Amino acid sequence: AKIIEIAKRLSLQAAKGGAGGERLCDKHQEALKLFCEEDQIPICLVCRESQAHRVHAVVPIEEAAEEYKEKFQAHVQILKDRREKLLGLKVVEEGKSL
Repeated sequence: AKIIEIAKRLSLQAAKGGAGGERLCDKHQEALKLFCEEDQIPICLVCRESQAHRVHAVVPIEEAAEEYKEKFQAHVQILKDRREKLLGLKVVEEGKSL
């Protein structure tokens, strides 16, 4: 659920960026180019150097988006596999009941 929430947040932020525009930090009016893994939020370069994020692990926002996209796709595949298995079991049990 947390991965889905983060993926939605990142895709919403990309959409809000508009046609080619970057979303800006509310505090510093700088482009949000980094993703703070500790706080799970996009940050600007100025925020990166602030006390709030200095010791946190950060990655480029594109890299974080790709990582979460891959995790999301892996979870979707697991759920698809489980669904297939459950549908197969349902068919077998319906056959038995007939």
